[in-house]
Amino acid sequence: MTLLRVLLCLLLLRPILFIAFGVNVRHAHRIPKVGPAIVVANHNSHLDTLVLMSLFPVDQLHAVRPVAAADYFTRNRVLRWLTEKLLHGIFISREQSQRSETYIKLSEALSAGNILILYPEGSRGEPERLSKFKMGITYLIERNPEVLVYPVFMHGLGKILPKNDWLPVPFLIDVFVGEPVRWSGDHQSFIRVLDRCIQDLAAEGHFSSWE
Repeated sequence: MTLLRVLLCLLLLRPILFIAFGVNVRHAHRIPKVGPAIVVANHNSHLDTLVLMSLFPVDQLHAVRPVAAADYFTRNRVLRWLTEKLLHGIFISREQSQRSETYIKLSEALSAGNILILYPEGSRGEPERLSKFKMGITYLIERNPEVLVYPVFMHGLGKILPKNDWLPVPFLIDVFVGEPVRWSGDHQSFIRVLDRCIQDLAAEGHFSSWE
């Protein structure tokens, strides 16, 4: 299945995203070269994960694993297969009662040297609107304090393929990669730092429509 992921990236993802839509990446050198690592980003579109995966070299794709909500991405066989086999996703439960099992599963993936893609907003928000990050990421990083967290801000995807839409509309995609953040030892201060990083990256783009 690794070969299929490579072909997906080379023959489909990059040509479509970088040529058909146009992806402008700022600070691409900050993308983690090896795992374990966590990439956190704002979430507006089904295309978000594909854009983030396209930023990594082909020889790293085997280690890049998006984290996906089980209740949504296992609702039918096709979606489950695409997420699990093609994207190498990790299914997690959004139920509070399953929180401990979720952190164990993600910690095991980090221990194996994987690079996780997480959306701390929790779910796709309204197009081009940034929601506050939820606290779950802080408990995961508390368990793995040596792992660096890389904030990424994306703009334009909410207009290309927003929530509840399935027909892409051509629009320029801007991606800003932030400096890695270390666990601060405090949940509230850590989430504030991540929020601030995303806001600062958004400010670099001077997007008048961003709220």
